Amino acid sequence: MERRIILRGGLLGALGGLLAFVFARIFAEPIIQRAIEYEEGRDEAQHKLEAAAGGHSHGDGAELFTRAVQSNFGIAVGIIAFGFAMGLLFAVLYTVLYGRYSSLNPTNLTLVLAGAMFFVLYLVPFLKYPANPPAVGHEDTIRARTGLYLLMVVVSIAALVFAVWLARRLTERFGSWNAALLAGAAFIVIVGIVMLALPSLGQLSTNVAEYGDYATETPQPLKDAAGNIVFPGFPADDLYYFRLYSIGAQIILWATIALGFAPFARRLLGDRSETVAA
Repeated sequence: MERRIILRGGLLGALGGLLAFVFARIFAEPIIQRAIEYEEGRDEAQHKLEAAAGGHSHGDGAELFTRAVQSNFGIAVGIIAFGFAMGLLFAVLYTVLYGRYSSLNPTNLTLVLAGAMFFVLYLVPFLKYPANPPAVGHEDTIRARTGLYLLMVVVSIAALVFAVWLARRLTERFGSWNAALLAGAAFIVIVGIVMLALPSLGQLSTNVAEYGDYATETPQPLKDAAGNIVFPGFPADDLYYFRLYSIGAQIILWATIALGFAPFARRLLGDRSETVAA
């Protein structure tokens, strides 16, 4: 039975990844293309300023894969593989938790677990370190940004585990509803303190001396020595909608896993309340 559950979770995750790719290809890809064009135009303007000042610049290396391959095959494989991995992880956690929470039937456990995984694996870290399109953030900070994001994921998971443990400990004394509220408050406090302690992406960019115009993370207007704007800043609308569509793609992924897995779990495991009644 465990193999069937895990296999179904992986397949649903892959399906969710495919649907998320279709969504991103329609809505987010045009923004990515505009961001790449912005980056190329900004680099060209920067090279002209350096040449006018008597400096020199190095050209970019040749791309290993064309833009068409990256935006279609490459992104599709990446998102589907990510969805498959998340589906497997969901199914494994489901098999572990099913026997521990007898108050939840298979359907409710599916919805709660999928919502919790979306919340701690994506939404909470996203609030601190949201997704950025190309041209936002200096390339020298990629490793630091990735490390901070993964750290935020770990903190979010640990805070949720602690909140669940705390709720179960407080239930006998305060009741399930009050215990859940207290545990939720503890989760918010822990995550909030960590978010305040960790640096923002803009602070990382200010450490790159030669890229001081990225002091607020988003590229600001490029100016010449006289202070005249020679190239505009990154469009705020593109940044906003890219992040909005990123959330939408994740919602599609986790909704596919939840809505596809719930009826399967109910058929395979039955209604726990009916079993108890019998």
